[in-house]
This record gives sequence, C-alpha cells and structure tokens, in this order.
Amino acid sequence: MYSAALLLMLAVRICADNLERPTAGCTFDEDSDSGLCEYRQGQEDDFDWQLIKTFNWPNPTADLLPGSFMMVNSSQHLGGQRAQLYLLPLSENDTHCIQFSYFLYSRDGHSPGALQVYIRVNGGPKGSAVWNISGSQGRQWHQVELAVSTFWPSDYQVIFEATVSEERQGYIALDDTVLLNYPCYKVPHFSRLGDVEVNAGQNASFQCVATGKVSETEPFVLERRNSAVLDTSWLSRLSHKRLMATFQVEAQRGEQDLYRCITLSPRGAAVSNFGELIVRVPPTPIAPPQLLRSGPTYLIIQLNTNSIVGDGPVIRREIQYRASQSTWKETHVVGSLTYKVWHLEPDTEYYISVLLTRPGEGGTGAPGPPLVSRTKCAEPMRALRGLTATEIQPRLLALQWEPLGYNLTRCHTYTLYLCYRYSMPTGSSGGNNATVRECLSVDRNTSRFTLRDLPPFRAVHVRLALANPEGKKESREVTFQTEEDIPGGIAPESLTFTPLDDMIFLKWEEPVEPNGLITQYEISYQSIESSDPGINVPGPRRTVSKLRNETYHMFSGLHPGTTYLVSVRARTAKGFGQTALTEITTNISAPVFDYEDIPSPLSESESTITVLLRPALGRGAPVSAYQVVVVEEDGSRRVRRRELGTVDCFPTANSHSEAQAKGAPHYYTAELAPSSLPEATPFTVGDNHTYNGYWNSPLDPTKNYLIYFQATSNFKGETRINCIRIARKAACKDSKRALEVSQHAEDMGLILGACAGGLAVLVLLLGAIVIIVKKGRDFYSYPYYPRKKVAINKAAMSYRQEKSRKLSPLDCSLTEQSTLQQDERMAHSFMDAHGCNARNEQRSSVNESSSLLGGSPQRHCRRKSSPYHTGQLHPAVRVADLLQHINQMKTSEGYGFKQEYESFFDGWDATKKKDKTKGRHDSLLSPDRHRVKLHSLLADPSSDYVNANYIDIRINREGYQRSNHFIATQGPKQEMIYDFWRMVWQENCFSIVMLTKLVEVGRMKCFKYWPEDTELYGDIKITLLKTETLAEYTVRTFAMERRGYPAKHEVCQFHLTSWPEHGVPYHATGLLAFLRRVKASTPPDAGPVVVHCSMGAGRTGCYIVLDVMLDMAECEGVVDIYNCVKTLCSRRINMIQTEEQYVFIHDAILEACLCGETGIPVSEFALAYKEMLKVDSQSNTSQLREEFQTLNSVTPHLDVEECSVSLMPRNREKNRSMDVLPPDRSLAFLVTTEGESSNYINAALADSFLRPAAFVVTPHPLPGTTTDFWRLIYDYSCTSVVMLNQLNQSNSAWPCLQYWPEPGIQQFGPMTVELLSRTADDDVIIRLFRIQNITRLQEGQLVVRHFQFLRWSPYRDVPDSKKAFLSLLAQVHNWQRECGEGRTIVHCLSSTVSATSWSRSTWTAWRSDSASCFHRVPSQGNGQDLGSRFLDLCLISP
Repeated sequence: MYSAALLLMLAVRICADNLERPTAGCTFDEDSDSGLCEYRQGQEDDFDWQLIKTFNWPNPTADLLPGSFMMVNSSQHLGGQRAQLYLLPLSENDTHCIQFSYFLYSRDGHSPGALQVYIRVNGGPKGSAVWNISGSQGRQWHQVELAVSTFWPSDYQVIFEATVSEERQGYIALDDTVLLNYPCYKVPHFSRLGDVEVNAGQNASFQCVATGKVSETEPFVLERRNSAVLDTSWLSRLSHKRLMATFQVEAQRGEQDLYRCITLSPRGAAVSNFGELIVRVPPTPIAPPQLLRSGPTYLIIQLNTNSIVGDGPVIRREIQYRASQSTWKETHVVGSLTYKVWHLEPDTEYYISVLLTRPGEGGTGAPGPPLVSRTKCAEPMRALRGLTATEIQPRLLALQWEPLGYNLTRCHTYTLYLCYRYSMPTGSSGGNNATVRECLSVDRNTSRFTLRDLPPFRAVHVRLALANPEGKKESREVTFQTEEDIPGGIAPESLTFTPLDDMIFLKWEEPVEPNGLITQYEISYQSIESSDPGINVPGPRRTVSKLRNETYHMFSGLHPGTTYLVSVRARTAKGFGQTALTEITTNISAPVFDYEDIPSPLSESESTITVLLRPALGRGAPVSAYQVVVVEEDGSRRVRRRELGTVDCFPTANSHSEAQAKGAPHYYTAELAPSSLPEATPFTVGDNHTYNGYWNSPLDPTKNYLIYFQATSNFKGETRINCIRIARKAACKDSKRALEVSQHAEDMGLILGACAGGLAVLVLLLGAIVIIVKKGRDFYSYPYYPRKKVAINKAAMSYRQEKSRKLSPLDCSLTEQSTLQQDERMAHSFMDAHGCNARNEQRSSVNESSSLLGGSPQRHCRRKSSPYHTGQLHPAVRVADLLQHINQMKTSEGYGFKQEYESFFDGWDATKKKDKTKGRHDSLLSPDRHRVKLHSLLADPSSDYVNANYIDIRINREGYQRSNHFIATQGPKQEMIYDFWRMVWQENCFSIVMLTKLVEVGRMKCFKYWPEDTELYGDIKITLLKTETLAEYTVRTFAMERRGYPAKHEVCQFHLTSWPEHGVPYHATGLLAFLRRVKASTPPDAGPVVVHCSMGAGRTGCYIVLDVMLDMAECEGVVDIYNCVKTLCSRRINMIQTEEQYVFIHDAILEACLCGETGIPVSEFALAYKEMLKVDSQSNTSQLREEFQTLNSVTPHLDVEECSVSLMPRNREKNRSMDVLPPDRSLAFLVTTEGESSNYINAALADSFLRPAAFVVTPHPLPGTTTDFWRLIYDYSCTSVVMLNQLNQSNSAWPCLQYWPEPGIQQFGPMTVELLSRTADDDVIIRLFRIQNITRLQEGQLVVRHFQFLRWSPYRDVPDSKKAFLSLLAQVHNWQRECGEGRTIVHCLSSTVSATSWSRSTWTAWRSDSASCFHRVPSQGNGQDLGSRFLDLCLISP
C-alpha cells in the first residue's frame, strides 16, 4: 500500500516537472540546452555581457552568488555605457510568459546601474523599455515575469540592456531567462489590441484589457512604435481579474503608426501586440459642381463627384452654399447627382460647394472647389407706393415715393421709370384734346423727382414703373393738379366779329392754354381811325369785363365808319394773360335827314311841285350825292310809305326815259352834288331842266305822284342810302284841293285801320270766351279714370310702328335776346295756365281716387280759367283727342313731329363748345335767374356755381315755388361731387332721379358719387342705408349728415338703368312705373326733385315733361306738350335733344292716358279681380276684356326689319316657325369657339321683377338645334329648364323630340349631358342633369334641373290645372333660390303663349306689394310676339 502511494506521488511529480519545464530560454548552465538558449550580444552597444561561471572563476568574489549567469561589472566600464543581450526571436500566436532573474548589488550600497528590458517586434525598433530596475537590490536574485502578447505572423525579440551608473560600482547579472508555456502568475497579460481606423482630425481610442493579477495602482502606458509613450488613460474594471485602460490618440492627416499597451510593476511587465492606427482622409471633390440651369430663386447643379481627393467610400453627399456677401452657410443633403437649390435670393451671387462624407466620425471632408454662380432677376415684388407731391407749382411737380430696396426690386440691375400724361387742346375748333405722354428714367438711388415744363392747371396722371430684365410692375396712376397760372393769349384767329354801323358783335374762344379757371375776360376798345371827319380820333379807351362763361360781347353806341382797336385778355386767379388785338371797322350808316315829319310842299302847279330840300347828315362817311325820285302812283300799283332810315329805297338809277322803257314805277328826276346843297334849298320837280344827266321832266297832271328825297354815301365800295317822302302830288287841276283831299284820305285810312284792329280783337275775345265755356263743360263732364273707358278714337291706332329717325341734337344759344324774351313770355303764359295749384297740399292715398300717376298721391287741382291760353299756334290738346293728334302728326306730310321739333330751335345759334370747368357743355348753361346758386364757401367766393337749374311748373311774382319742383343737372363729375351734395343739402332734396348708367358704350357718363358704405365728401357724410335692386331700376337710401348740423337728412336715389344714352326705350311701361315710384316715395314737404342723366338734357327733359304733362292731364284733361318743352328750354337749354325723344314723350303720355295704373295691392286683389270679371249688361263686356283690348293697342308689334338676324338665310332652318322670331335687340347669342361657326339660336332674353335677363324664352329644340340648345344652357349658366309642351306634340315636319339622355350620358357636339336623377308625379317630371363643354373644360361643370310640366294639354291656351301650375312655379323658385344667380330657360312648342306666360307669372308671383299682369306684357313683348291669345292667360295668372 505504501509502495503504491509512493509510485503515485512519483508519477505526479514527473508529470508536474514535465508541465513546468520551459519551452525556450537560457539558464546559462553547462548542461542547458543550447538549442533553446540562443542569444547574441548587441552590435550597437558599448560592451558585451560576460558569461560567468563561478565554480570555475579563478578569482571568486564574495559579492556574487555562485552559479552560471550573464553579468556586467560596473567597475570595469564607464558610466552610461550600455551592454545589450538579444534573445532569439519568438513567434507564437498567443501570450508568452518570459521569466528571468536579475541581480543588482553593490557592496557599499551604491547603484551598479540599471537593467531595462525591451520587446522588439518584427525586427523593428526596440522601442522603450517595457520593464526596468536600477539601484542596489541586495545580494540576492530576483525573479521577474514578462507577459508578452503577440499573434501570428508577428514575432518579437526580448532585449536586455544594462546601463552602467556613474558610481561604477557593483554588479548587474541576468540568469534563468526562460519562456514558460503557461500564463504568468505575477503579472497580467493583455488581450489582443485591435487596429483603430479614424478620420483625420479625430481621436483614436485604444482599449488595453489586462487579465490576471492586475491593480489600478500599477501604471498603464500606451507606447508608440517611435518610443513615444502616452501615460494618460482612463481605467475601468471589467471584472475582478480584468482591467481596461483606454487611451485617446489624436489622429492627424496622413498619420499612420503602431501602438501597444504596457503595464509595469516590480514583479514584471505585460506587453500587448502592436495595434495599427489607420488615419483616413475625408474625401473632397476635385472639380466644382456644374451649373445646369438658373432661375430667380433657384440654381440646378450637377455634383461632379467622380474624381475626389481623400479616402472613400462616399456614404453621403451634401451641398453647402452661401451668398458671396454673406458668411452664413446652409447645407443640404443630396440624394442624387443633380440638385435644385431652392429659396435663393434673386440676382445674387452664390458660392456652392460639394461636401463628401465617408464612414466614421469626422468623415466629412473639406468643401470642394466652389461653383460661383448668380441667380436670375425676379419680377419686382410689387409696384412702388407712396407717390405724393411735395411741391406743386403751375409748371412744376416735385414728387417723392417710398425708398427703393432690394426686397422690392429683386434685382440689382433695374430701371425706374416715371411716366406721366396730361391732355392738351389741339387748337382745333372741335375742342379735341391730344394726350401728351412721356416716360422718364429716374436715378435709381433717389426717391424724388421734379417734373418741369408742365402745363398749368392740368390734371397730370403720374405712375411709377419698376422694371428689371424679368418683368415690370406699374403703380396705379395718381392724379395731381398743377396750380393755376396766368392764362395764355386768346388765339387771334378765334376772334370773330360782326360789325354793324353803331354796334360790333364780338366772339372769341377760350385761350388754348387757359392755365386755370378763367374768372373773367377783359375787353378794351378804342377808336383809332374814322372816315367821318366829325369823329375825334383816337378816342378814349374803354374797358368791359365779362363773366368766365361769356365769350362774346356786343359793343353798342359806336360811331359808324370808325376803326376800333379791340383787345381781349383772359384772367385767372393768378392774373391777366396775354392780350389778343384786332382792328374792327364799323359799317358806315345811311345819311340822316333833318325832317321831323313829312314836309309840306312850298308850291304846286299842274306839272310841277316845289319842295324844300334839306341837306342830310353823313354817318361814317360824307354824303356823296342826292337824288330826287319821282314815283308814279296809280290804282293797280300802290307804293307803300317809306319812313326815315328805311333801307328799301331806290338804289337803281332810272332816268325818265329808262323808266318808261322798262315800265319801272320810279325815275331819278335830278341828281345833286352835296356842294350844291349846303343848306335847305327849294327845288321844283318838273321844271324841265337837266341835273347831272337826269331830265327833270314835267309831271303829268292826270296822275298821282310821290316825291322822295334820297341821299347816298359811298366809302371803300360800301354804299348806304336813305330816303324820305317829302311830297305827294294828286291828279287834279286844283292842286291845293287835291293836296287837302290826299291828306284827308290818308288820315281816314289811319282811323279806319285802327277801328278794324279793335274789332278783330273783340272778335277774338268773344271766341275765347266761347272756347272757355265749352272747355269748362268738357272738363267737368269728362270722367278721367283708368278703369273707365276714355273716348279716344283707336281706329287709326298704330302705336310706335313708324320709327322716327334720330336727329343730331341742336343746342339753343343765348345770343338772341329777343327770342329768349319771347320764350320767357310764352313760358309765363304756359305755367300760369297749366300749373296745378295744390302740389304742396296734403296728398291722399292711392285708394281714395284714381290717378294717371297710379301709385303717386292724388293732387287736388284748382280749375283754371282757360286751359288753352298757352300759345296761339300750338294750343293744348284734349286727352280724348290725343290719339288722333299723334296719328295726324306722325302721318302728316306738311307739318308733323319733325317740323314741330325743329321749330324749337328757330333763331337759336346751334354752335356748342366744351366747357372746361364744372359743366360738360356750355350750351347747357342757362341764365343766372334759373341757376341754382350754392352758398359760397368762405375760402372760395366763386364756389356758388353748380351746373344745375330750377325747373318749376309754377311761377309767380314772388319767385320760385320751392314745394315740389325740379332741379335739372348733369351727372356729377369727380370734381363736383361735393358741390352736388351741397346742393342736395341746401335745397332739402329727398329724391334724386338718375337716368344714366355710370358707363355707357365704353365711356364714363357719370362719376359714382355715392358710397358703398360710408364716405365723407368735404364736410358732408353720406351713409348707404339700404339698396333695393329691381330689373329696370335700383333704389338706394342714404343718410346725409353735415359737420356742424345736428340733424340727419334721408335721401333716396332712384336709378333707372334701362334707358340708353342715345335713343329711347322701346316702350314706356317701365319708365312710367319708375315715375310712379318716385312720386309715391317723395314726401309732400320735401325739396326739389333732383333729375340728372349724363349732361342734364335729353333724358332729363323727357322725364320732367312726362311728370308735368301727366299732372296736367289729370288736373285739366288736356296736355300742352309743345309749350311745356318750349318752357323747359327757357329754363335749361336743349332739354329735348332729338325728334325721337319728342315723339316718345307723346307716345308715353298716350300710354299713360290709355292704361293708367294697373297695379293692384295684394290685399285687394281677390275683390278687384272679381269685379274685373263682371260683364256689363249694356256693353256686354267686362273690364278685364276692355283692359285686354287696350293692352293690344299699346303693345309694340315686331316689324320684319327688327328680326334681321333671324331672317338671315343661314338661320332660317333654325326657326321652328317663321311666325315666331326673336328681335335682334333681345337675342341670346351663343359663345363660339374654334370649330363652331354660328352663334344664332331662336331664343330671347326676358326680365324678371328683380333681375334683367333672368329668363331665356325659346321654342322646343329642333333635331338640328339640340346641340345649340345645350350650348345655350351652358353659355348662359341656366340652372333650370321649364318644359311646358309635350313630346311629339307638333304635327308638322319638325315634331317635339326628346333632346336629353335617359338614362346615362350622351354627347351633343361639344356638350356632354349626364342624367343624374329622375323623379315624377302626376303633374311634373323632374330630372337632374350635369353638363359640360369639352372645349371649355376650365369652366367646370353645370348642374341643371329639368322640369317637364304634364298638365298643359296640347293646343290649349291655358294649363289644365291652376294649382299644378302654381306648384310648378314654387318648385322652380325654390330651386333657383338654392342655385343663386342662375337663369331659367322656358320653352314650349313655339315659345309664345306658354313660355311667356311662365315668365310673366313668375314676375307677378314674386312681387311683394302688388300684382300687375298688364305691366309685364309690353316688356315681355320685347322677346317674342304674344299673339292675340293672351286674354286667356290673364285668367290663370292671378
């Protein structure tokens, strides 16, 4: 048992010895394995190590221990000398543990030197010592372990280096250097140190992990292959046997080296393998990016990264850009090789570089070479603002505006233009203006500019234009008014004159350059030359001032035959302008005789008579000759008496023989030189002598003679003659008795003439009395009430069938004072005879009694003495005779409307000129006594002017009656809006009647003088309270306030929109309803009604005449249209502009008299309708039928020429019936596009109560017009289609076919029609369609509801069911209310009765106050002819 145990222990010991046996090394003993102990001495040291074997050393010393070892004796070498011992290179793929023993000892304690151990890898540099010891360590051996971690294919070599100290005493020895095949026990070993790859500029992190016996107190270092050592580390314990030291190494560009970990302790050292530090250079492109395209806010580039500098791979590409003038950079990641750089500033230079990034932190390289590029300019952001004037002078405007900035110009290359325009007169007599336009380039660095050489007092329209290469922005025009200056001279060629003998009529035109508002004209005149020696020349200079609107003057009290120097100059607020000079010579006047009465003859015989000849006084020229003229007087030829100054004398010189040969009644019996008659001298007629070639033959005693004395003046080819009868010789032997009888006969003739005149006056008075009595009887017996029959002859009725051609307006002139005075007298007579006396009395309601004006309050008219005293030539016309009178005037060949209209302008100057101030035409300026004068403003004494005139229908000696008269004015221009509202405030006006649209035929007719909300005009504040818009007119209600006045003033504006500027309405029905609305709305205590159109004439006059004449017809039963128009022209010139307007007034008054007011309040409709159906037993007719007959007489019927488009050959096939054609004025034309040649369809537009052209009336589509029908729906945005006929209803060649798809979708030409839904009941089928025009897709789709009415049987005039028809009305109305502004198409078989009944019924049904079938028929007649079946419709529409 013991022996077995001993054997086991021996076996274990043997195994243990085998395990602990070193694999390599040197024990330096004699029996050591020489294969394992290979070493060599260093070649680059100072001396070699010595192999000491103490057992055979000849001189042993006590300082050394016995044994075999390598030794360095420090005393034998110099201090600092080194000896190196190299072990054989080792190559193992694991951690080696090298164990060796060292001996450092000096007897006296001095240091023998130092022992360092180096580990050299792969034959490289030895590096730094991985372990070292120095100083005397005692007389003993010490064992040290080296844990060397190396991995294949690397090898390493251990180097021992002994360094002699300066003390040079003692021994350094090395023994038992062996390589163990197990890990070190005393020191730790390092795990494999991996390579570290970083980008240049980043820190490389080496992690040294030590395993084994390790302590945080022992130092860890990181050694670089060039012996540089890093000793700063961060230690972290991974486990109780593992410790990790982390080193940070800064990697520089291009740096690449090896690093290893080392830990030192007295027990030994641990060395790791070399880990490589790999430094990568981030990539950078070689070439800059390439520009592909540029824009105002972007640049499109190509990266151009095929060639780079640095290391790859490239994992990210970025764009870095900045403006050249900015340091701020922006970077975008790019996903492709092309990139669009957005949100750049226009016209800015940018640097664009490419950044490339490789893996790892800091892998982004430096930016590549930049692309330097500039964006394009962008269109300016907006137009310049803030254009104001800093200084305004007559010929200068100093302007400024907001400063320019890049954010506005969006380009560094730009141009600033200042454009201006103004109008200048062309100088022609037509008053045309030429527009001066100019654009100036302004310095871009300034925001000021001065316009010079401008015309004074001109509206200069200025705008700024900012332009760059990419676009242009223009500001809105700002209007500046240059100040006034002294006016320019009046053009000499504009001075026109008419000289008389003692007067000169001078006219001139306003200066071509007024340079302001002309305030007055100054005319100076002075006589400078005269052919009359009795005139002292030069005479005194006289001056006359004229108002600004008076461009004429009549000089009176002048001398005949005298030349006057006349000067005319204009004045503005700045002073007088240049003077225009002209010389005017008055005509010579006929000589003047110094006879108070017919002189008595001095003596008389059978053949002679002696008279006293007195010399004549020359006027303007001396008397050149005298003639004694004998005129033979017999029973068949009576010569009228000639008075002094009569120009009808005897210019033809006949001798006695010539008179007998020619049979002339007179002859010169003598011609005397002025020198032969220095004073009164007797002369014997018939003395048988010859005087200057004229034989004074004896007189025949059997004949009667008149003796004339004639004086002649000649000057520069001008002849003036005056003659006087100086005697009469009777045919009797007793001359004295004959003379007495002659004189007695003349006196008796005068007496008898006076008696006859008195008798004629008496007869006229008696006739007038008879007429008055008869008129009074007719007046009181004539019942004028529109519901009753009026005895008007309708046999010749042809209402407005004959078109009156439009005449050019003639303006009335104010130069003929006699004509004006005559008109004034006639006006007073007319107004006194026909003015209703109770206009200002309290008005009663409409229901109390009937009225021509219908809705207007009833006027209680006072009986006049004679309604016919308004003009002898143009008496008033009874209402009962009005129709016959109008027909006669229209058909008369001798004297009709044309001649009557033209008579208004007899004696008036028809010239007209433009007014440059507040008026549109100076021909419309009336005398001051009719002008509305405003209260002058304190700062402007001339601010009392406004182009407006009082038009009153009653005038008395106390002046204008302010209760219910008119003010006629022009449509306000922009500069007179404040004056207009001042007038409305001053005159306490409640109603404003506007008869024009703001723009007509592309021309501004009236400035918009009212606000949409609230606006301040000077010191007057106008606020819009409400607006009521109807088809033919609009009513606006305003609140009017004025600064300094506590009260508010309500004003209503009645704006008629259906009257064109030229021509007249086709029918008067709408205008009469409009007039009734105005009169009914105007309070009785309100001021004048303001009436205006564009110029305040024409339409304005028509309205006023209608108002006055309807009152007159109601008050007196007569109308006096002619004298009313004549009177209005005396108030304001040219009040009726055309013959067509004059005829229209007659037709409108006739319609009002025939029809009256047919509106019925809704609350009274049932009762009134019941009364209208009652049949009169005597006449066997009802009031409804009578109204229908009247309706037929006043409804216009279409003429062939009014349907010219429908009758064109290419359009004939598109008409279902040639008897039902739309007039040209109401046609609904189609929108044509490419490929569509025709725009005609048989369809007409009709109004609703609230909206014009709300309905489209058309017949059922033909097979060839179905496409046009759907185009019509789309073009006119129709949202409802009402079908009142049945399918296949017509028996003609064109039946009523289905024109819609059912079901599905169908294409009609360019129109796509899709059925969306269908519902049906017993009365109506409702379909919903969606339509679209494929050629106009941008306009979108239209949803249309189709109502097919089933309760109107074919060929019946009325529907089968009233209830069903009213239900259909309600359904369509509700749908239209949902759709908003869509129109309604109504069609039946021929678009006459059924379709027109629909639109009329709709109009009547949705009126809120009253119903009137009658009112709509003339209007509906504009679209299609109703025919004669309308009476039945009146029975269903209520």
